[in-house]
Amino acid sequence: MKFLKQSLVYLIWVILALLLGIGYMWILLGPKGEVSTGFMHIFDLIYDLALVSIGLIAGSVIAFLFILIDIFYLKKKLKDNTKSTRIRFLILLIITVIVGVTHYVLEKVIDVI
Repeated sequence: MKFLKQSLVYLIWVILALLLGIGYMWILLGPKGEVSTGFMHIFDLIYDLALVSIGLIAGSVIAFLFILIDIFYLKKKLKDNTKSTRIRFLILLIITVIVGVTHYVLEKVIDVI
């Protein structure tokens, strides 16, 4: 029963990390412009595809790093802390910023991506 509860908690954190990854990509790409019709509708589909696919990849990296940090470090340190959820959420946001800055540096500065 404990394994099932822990798996459900990590599933919630993973979903939150995936949403943060998509949110990061939305910030990077900017909001979608006006609704296009005809041939220009293809660009809307490409925007949506890029937003979701790259956002899910970034969110997966965020989730992987968060779960590693949580299993090996946070679980021991926050065992009896009443604010553990807030601290974990703050750590998730910090990881998101680190992944975002790393992505920006690799894409714009070093031009690897």
